Amino acid sequence: MSRLLDAPVKLVWEVWTKPEHIKEWWGPNGFTNTISTMNVEEGGYWNLVMHGPDGVNYQNESVYKEIIKHKKIVYEHTSTPHFMATITFEPQGNKTLIDWHMVFDSKEQFIQVVKTFKADEGLRQNLEKLDHYLSVHYKLRNELQTSTKPRVAVYLNFNGNTEEAFNYYKEIFNGKFSGKGLQRFSDIQLPADGPQMSEADKKLIIHAELTILGNHVLMATDAPESMGFKLESGNNMHINVEPGSREETKRLFDALSEGGNVTMPLEDMFFGAYFGSLTDKYGINWMFHWAGKPEEN
Repeated sequence: MSRLLDAPVKLVWEVWTKPEHIKEWWGPNGFTNTISTMNVEEGGYWNLVMHGPDGVNYQNESVYKEIIKHKKIVYEHTSTPHFMATITFEPQGNKTLIDWHMVFDSKEQFIQVVKTFKADEGLRQNLEKLDHYLSVHYKLRNELQTSTKPRVAVYLNFNGNTEEAFNYYKEIFNGKFSGKGLQRFSDIQLPADGPQMSEADKKLIIHAELTILGNHVLMATDAPESMGFKLESGNNMHINVEPGSREETKRLFDALSEGGNVTMPLEDMFFGAYFGSLTDKYGINWMFHWAGKPEEN
């Protein structure tokens, strides 16, 4: 099967070769994944368990046979059913044509796999999930963060009145909306498998940026009780840190976590960022947000 993906080849390659990404989109609809080993190099092993919606776990073991960065992945699926898979990546401007080719040991095995596991439909769904993951993960990242330079800001949460508060601050400080200004939940593509939002909640602010005195940036989002939040004085303000790399993000997060309380583990989020939050041992709230570009080498 082939599909033209609306993302550059470096991004497509990243979501194919990083376990934190591939576990989010791999498999047919309704499946989740646990990856124990993923060494994307010739001779490297890839072991994962696919958790079916019926509660059945499917063990998958593979060996990478050929890796040409940004061009080709060939792996042998050594567990049952046995097959060879070749995935090629062809850049077409800012898009990528992906070709996914699977070869089974015999025609009879192929027919059995299609009948038993519906492999053809599963592969089609897998490509659709990959396409959707790229769309949500990277388009949303680019919409919410207009710069990848390291910066620190104050992040505020409001119970549904971010727009009112930020217009108030803008007038007082003679400030200027920066980045994308006021973005509503309805302005972005949310995950299809996420909770459904009411029409009223779709009008709320998902992200706001306002530059005030000394080029300091205030950021905010609406976090009303209708979305499951419970704001109290003290948990509605964070120091938002956007480091220059994924590694530095983890280093700072781990260091400040010692003796403190992790309120949201550091992980890849639906909005395209490596994100986590914590309260340090002195009671100060921190948010860490890295949405940098994939490695260039």
